[in-house]
Amino acid sequence: MIDQKVALITGASRGIGNAIAIQLAREGYAIVAVGTSSEESIKPNLDKIRSFGYPFLYIPCNIAVSKEREEMLQLVLSHFGRLDVLVNNAGVAPKQRMDLLDTTEESLDYVLGINLKGTFFLTQSVAKIMIEETCNTLNHKPIIINISSISAYTSSTQRGEYCISKAGVSMITTLFADRLSEYGILVYEIRPGIIRTDMTSSVQTKYDEMIAKGLTPIKRWGSPEDIALAASVLCSGLLGFSTGEILNVDGGFHLRRL
Repeated sequence: MIDQKVALITGASRGIGNAIAIQLAREGYAIVAVGTSSEESIKPNLDKIRSFGYPFLYIPCNIAVSKEREEMLQLVLSHFGRLDVLVNNAGVAPKQRMDLLDTTEESLDYVLGINLKGTFFLTQSVAKIMIEETCNTLNHKPIIINISSISAYTSSTQRGEYCISKAGVSMITTLFADRLSEYGILVYEIRPGIIRTDMTSSVQTKYDEMIAKGLTPIKRWGSPEDIALAASVLCSGLLGFSTGEILNVDGGFHLRRL
């Protein structure tokens, strides 16, 4: 078992996941970055994580596939012997935005398979590992962080399957926070707003205009680094009497204003 705490971040090849991995590596965590890209194609992003000099492992894995999830976790334990933090960040948008009345089963299966089913069963497997660790290791306090979205409660009828998946992720937070509390395993949720990533690049002009007109009290786009700093706070251990909490990182979008 290595001395450093180990953080596993899914969807860590770019965007929010990559920013979280960089931030936690900066703080001294050993990092397991999980993604679906080839390592060569994202080398610059992974090198930013490696640059801090702590143990690092990149594992290509589609979390929607049971066999790949289990093989990935076996690899983590064989390399590092422990797992302290899970950040469920992996997620996809529909390949094509379409009206709710035209949404296909194929699109729903694709989005929910990764965003919801994959997140649920990865969390289930990691929870069992963390329970065993808490029983066998003194003062071991694992943390699970789910990255959801304002889409968990905001209607977007051109991508209903994405909204459904993120609403489900919020319930995953509630369920596992309840179930794992007896073991001292804390579960949190970060709810990003409009964040500048590859996923939002196609609607940049739309959101530029909406933000300028006051969609969010804080009139700017969010950045992946904003989410990474929120994850850092949740990993700090300073919120030890809180679990199941939702941290809105959305520029105040969630506020109801007249």
